[in-house]
Amino acid sequence: MEEHIMSISDALMSLRPGAQWVAVDGVVTWHDTEQTQPSDAEVQAEVTRLQEEYDAQDYARKRAMEYPSIDELVVALYDTEDKGAIDEKRAAIKAKYPKP
Repeated sequence: MEEHIMSISDALMSLRPGAQWVAVDGVVTWHDTEQTQPSDAEVQAEVTRLQEEYDAQDYARKRAMEYPSIDELVVALYDTEDKGAIDEKRAAIKAKYPKP
């Protein structure tokens, strides 16, 4: 799985939803007249917060990739043996990727 690095753009969208701005090579040009531009410290703090939040959900993304498909779950609704196998698979995945 590819690592995701939060950016200034991610922080600006989080701090000032709907604001008008352009970022080129890390330089932000603020165009919004209704919302104030956040300080560099606010932006950096938000980048850090968003990255920590994203990283904390790594286990959930890994689990989701290995969980049974919707088709497998639908079949398991009607077949007790398949349901047992699904329960075992989910338990193994949860053990492999525990919540922090």
